[in-house]
Amino acid sequence: MIDWLATADGSSDWSRAHVVVAGIGVAGFAAADGLLEFGARVTALDSGTSDQLRERVTLLETLGATVRIGPGSTDTLPADADLVITTGLPPHQSMMIEAAARGVPVWSEPELAWRLMHPRKPVPWLGITGTNGKTTTTEMLASMLTAAGLRTAAVGNIGRPLMEIVLDPQPYDVLAVELSAQQLHRMHTVSLHSAAVLNLHPDHLEWHGTLEQYAADKARIYERVQQACVYNVAEESTRRMVEDAEVIEGARAIGFTLGVPKVAMVGLVEDILVDRAFIEQRQTSAVELATIADVAPDESGAGSAAHNVSNALAAAALARSFGVRPTAVRDGLRAMRVGGHRIQTVGIVDDVRYVDDSKATNPHAAQASLAAFDSVVWVAGGQAKGVSFDDLVIANRERLRGAVLLGVDRDLIGQALARHAPEVPVISVADTETSAMARVVGAAASLARPGDVVLLAPACASRDMYIDYAERGDAFAAAVGNLQSSGPAGGE
Repeated sequence: MIDWLATADGSSDWSRAHVVVAGIGVAGFAAADGLLEFGARVTALDSGTSDQLRERVTLLETLGATVRIGPGSTDTLPADADLVITTGLPPHQSMMIEAAARGVPVWSEPELAWRLMHPRKPVPWLGITGTNGKTTTTEMLASMLTAAGLRTAAVGNIGRPLMEIVLDPQPYDVLAVELSAQQLHRMHTVSLHSAAVLNLHPDHLEWHGTLEQYAADKARIYERVQQACVYNVAEESTRRMVEDAEVIEGARAIGFTLGVPKVAMVGLVEDILVDRAFIEQRQTSAVELATIADVAPDESGAGSAAHNVSNALAAAALARSFGVRPTAVRDGLRAMRVGGHRIQTVGIVDDVRYVDDSKATNPHAAQASLAAFDSVVWVAGGQAKGVSFDDLVIANRERLRGAVLLGVDRDLIGQALARHAPEVPVISVADTETSAMARVVGAAASLARPGDVVLLAPACASRDMYIDYAERGDAFAAAVGNLQSSGPAGGE
């Protein structure tokens, strides 16, 4: 390891470093691009072979990087590597094991971006993590900051990499940063202005190994926080994370709750979102931030559901920690529109409603959407990420008209249904091509009755068959569109 890397930042001589970027998706490509601009020698590796990936290869080679793609490309670490940048590779992957054995540091793309921002153009970060609700909360926060007249962006795990901000010549006032547990696992020096953990439920256990390690990685978001550690009053685990964190002296613990808030909390008084944390008179009073009606609904009308109000409160706490006035919290919520693939109606055919919640990539998220409907044909499956589906099936078996399963781990859900809801008819679609969604929707239509909801709430990740959850949701919507045009196709 090069000695200066331990304290490296944007003023360091990066021409002395050979940096390996493992994985050249959106964030990896941005990291490689940024490192090249800072003068580093870059080797980019990716085991994929897609056309989109090949386009990135051409660009990076033109900029001066060495690039290797295809199966096995990320199995071994180049002999003279000084640093590895990755988010996607788990600690037990062969190249990560080799890096640890050789003492080669491994950073995530946010860690790299944080260092390269300093000292030239530091920007405060307001960070958000949790099993569910990260993207919605990040978008809410960015909308509040924008309403306050601040130049901001929603970045990180949300899709826009932080390295884009490093390379942007325009200055920013503050960033709303969504952070995954994988990104946090490899963050070592980032010091957030404020941070929130929304919730904690089993997910990505195939990556982290255990729920305890997953929780420990989530908790890293509180390390070195400067102003406010925002936690979920309803989930004791998030409060314990704050208690155990090594924060900057003076940082406060701020709770968010769907109940009446105590001192140092934000919460609800009847239908009003209030702040009892960031006002001088907090011992005796609270200030109104918004109403539940201000929490903008999505197309299904679910925007004001309890989980979304909770997200709004967490975003409000972070915004208030940065000095955002109460009216900007309200205006930001009113301007916010929930993105696609989140309990979104994509069609109605023969009095059956088709709803896309492709973003429900784990059982806890799927539970929130299943609970919103009374009679459901459930479309589920994909990459299970090491979690169990038993509790999800038990909680919803009375509302299931039927289930249509797809993806690599569909049988795990099928087994849970057989154990706990054997009366529910199940159709398993074995195809693994992306075109399988047409068969899935046709099968769901064959099970549905007028008044039912066909709900894509996969409870699984998507990358066994699709680029991401958005492509899966688009495929579902397209198949429903074809169903509207041609009539139900039937099942198998």
